[in-house]
Amino acid sequence: MGRYTGPSCRLCRREGVKLFLKGLRCETAKCQIERRQRHLAPGMHGWRRPRRGEYLRRLREKQKVKRYYGVLERTFRRYFRLATKRPGDTGKALLELLERRLDNVVYKLNWAPSRKAARQLITHGHIRVNGRKVDVPSYITKVGDRISVKNRESSIKRVRQQLDSNPGFVTQSWLQLDRANLEATVVGVPSRDDVQIPVEEQLIVEICSR
Repeated sequence: MGRYTGPSCRLCRREGVKLFLKGLRCETAKCQIERRQRHLAPGMHGWRRPRRGEYLRRLREKQKVKRYYGVLERTFRRYFRLATKRPGDTGKALLELLERRLDNVVYKLNWAPSRKAARQLITHGHIRVNGRKVDVPSYITKVGDRISVKNRESSIKRVRQQLDSNPGFVTQSWLQLDRANLEATVVGVPSRDDVQIPVEEQLIVEICSR
C-alpha cells in the first residue's frame, strides 16, 4: 500500500490552507501556516507566483482534498467512479464517501489526534465495527454501524488519553458518541457542511471527468 512519508506541514503550505494533518499542533503558533512562510509554497522557488490557470485551479482543489483525507490518486479515482454512479450531485457524493471512511470517522470521534494517527489505530487492531475487528482504514461505514474500542487496557487507555486532552470537543450530528463505554453509532450520513475545509467540489468533478 502506497503512502506519503514526507513532512506533513509541506502539504499544508503547498495548498495554502490548514489541512489539520498534525492534530492539536495545527492550532498552535508552531503551525507553518501561522508563521512567516504562510504565503510561500515549499521549496527553494516557493516565492515565485505560478500562473493561476483554470487547469491549475482545478488540480489544486483535487490535491487539497486528497491530502486532507490522506488518499492517493488511484484510491481517489475509485471513489470518484463510485460517486458518478450515485444519483444527484457527484461532488457531494464524493465528499460523502470520503467522510464515511473509517479512519475519518475515528478522527471525527476524537479517538485520534489526526487521520494519520487514526489509520495507525485501525491497522493495529484497536477498533471494532459491529463487534468485529476491522483493520482497513478505507472501510466505508454505513448508517447503523456501531464502532467501539477493543476491550483491552492498552487500547482503552490510548483512546481515553486523547478524549481527555480535548474535553471541549463536539461530535458532528451524524455520529453519536458514548464517552463512558467508548462506543459510537453512525446515525446518519455526513452533509456537505461537515467538511471542515473550504472545497469547491465542482472543480474536482470537472478535472476528474476529463
